[in-house]
Amino acid sequence: MPTITFNLTDLQKLVGKKITIEELKDLLAYAKAGIDNYDKEKDEVSAEFGDTNLPYLWSVEGISRLLKGILGKEKGIPKLKINKGDYKLIVENSVTKIRPYIAAFVVKECKIDDYFLKQLIQLQEKLCENFGRRRKKIAIGVYRYSKIKFPVYYKAVQPEKVQFIPLEFKKEMDLKEILEEHPKGQEYAWILEGCEKYPILMDDSNNVLSFPPIINSNETGKVETTDTEIFFEVTGNDSDSVLVACNIFAQALSDRGFKIFSVEMKYPNKKIVTPFMFEETIKLNKENIKKITGLDLKDSEIKSLLEKQRYGYESGKALIPCYRKDILHENDVIEDIMIAYGYNNIEDASLTSYTRGSTKKITNFIDKIRDIMVGLGYQEIMSQLLSNKNLMYNMMEIEDNGIIELQNPTSELYSSVRSWLMPILMEVLSKNKHVETPQNIFEQGLTTLKLDGKIIDQEKLAVVSISEKADYTKIKQSLDCLFRMLGIQYSIDELDHKSFIDGRVGKILVKNREVGFIGEVNPKVIHNFNLEMPVIAFELNLSELFETI
Repeated sequence: MPTITFNLTDLQKLVGKKITIEELKDLLAYAKAGIDNYDKEKDEVSAEFGDTNLPYLWSVEGISRLLKGILGKEKGIPKLKINKGDYKLIVENSVTKIRPYIAAFVVKECKIDDYFLKQLIQLQEKLCENFGRRRKKIAIGVYRYSKIKFPVYYKAVQPEKVQFIPLEFKKEMDLKEILEEHPKGQEYAWILEGCEKYPILMDDSNNVLSFPPIINSNETGKVETTDTEIFFEVTGNDSDSVLVACNIFAQALSDRGFKIFSVEMKYPNKKIVTPFMFEETIKLNKENIKKITGLDLKDSEIKSLLEKQRYGYESGKALIPCYRKDILHENDVIEDIMIAYGYNNIEDASLTSYTRGSTKKITNFIDKIRDIMVGLGYQEIMSQLLSNKNLMYNMMEIEDNGIIELQNPTSELYSSVRSWLMPILMEVLSKNKHVETPQNIFEQGLTTLKLDGKIIDQEKLAVVSISEKADYTKIKQSLDCLFRMLGIQYSIDELDHKSFIDGRVGKILVKNREVGFIGEVNPKVIHNFNLEMPVIAFELNLSELFETI
């Protein structure tokens, strides 16, 4: 969870009210945060946030903005005056397939000291590492405006053809050398893996500003306390994330009284001026508010509560601040209404019904199956719900049949939801080649598929065995025993399944309904997992089986 540090006196100045450390403990609850530590001698507060979805709060400016609303010092959407700037940033086609999006603005009339620089860097790092998924989704650059000649160009270049002195270094290096030798290059080189060209920011005098998302130039990208003007940019692979990160910084700097000037992004096929005002709204239904919260609120009360949380409210609609992109549904707004009202202020309701908890019938059915498999000598494993398409399909020699992929995965290894269990058991075998055979393992768990346009969750059981003498007869004996102890009649019919040997695989039928498959694993699949012995397996769709019987 993100943790930030700030000076308590600075927070008081921004809020315009003296706040004791005890009062702050209660107030931070409105930001879903708590005090991790307070150094009285340094007057320094460490606050830990319990929600990683609220990046606009990860700064002393963000906290003060919310507290001003809660304490009644200000209300509604904060002012963000954007002065029209005569600045252009040219985005070339060459970055389209590498890192396509950028946003920027210029800050003037800054008063920069060591404390402010630390706060600036802290927000930059928190946004990049957490919200920005370690700079892959977004990365932020801050520069000395006085050293830049506009327009600025954002383009991709051959790694060996551009040289500059990276931050905290004294010698010129090309982009390839930076990835190999600079600490930041070594840390973030993975983001550009597989790219033939690398993105770069350069001004009209051919001075390099930065090599995003890796490192700034030592000349232009090292802000000093003598500077009064700053150039700020965000690059990334997600347009909305880039724009909202830009807005978060612009609002934070505006809250300190600095003047914000816009920059025009000139893409090959469009123009956009940033900071960008989203002007999003959410329609609120008072009946839904009452149903969820139990509160029968008037329009004036809804307006007052939303303004405390720094929303606007007009004609039954909540107006969303430009620095927020976490509001996806009416319920998100209702949650903020409840927070502003105070959960402790909601009166207890009397019980209107009485129910007894009990285990679902399918859960009892599944638990019985797990007990039987353990009794048959199989060891149970438990894996994560997330996996990857390569494991689920490529290594199993079959085609995708509806896998659910994550839009912004933190790792390629966990980039999709598992659609079946057998590949995971094969991977377990591959990581335990040093263990003597036979190895008999099983897993029971939830899988997810997209079928006919719908997302379907299914409980499944996969059973796998590896040994020199593993064959179809042995795995069928295990299936026979399982079904006999469950009192279920079944049959096996022909099946074409590329994960198994042709003619040594079949589909499992119960009451003429297909509930799984069984067979000897294809040597190609065995080779893909670097295994050296025969593997046998079956997998059952327990949701289908339970419904059938």
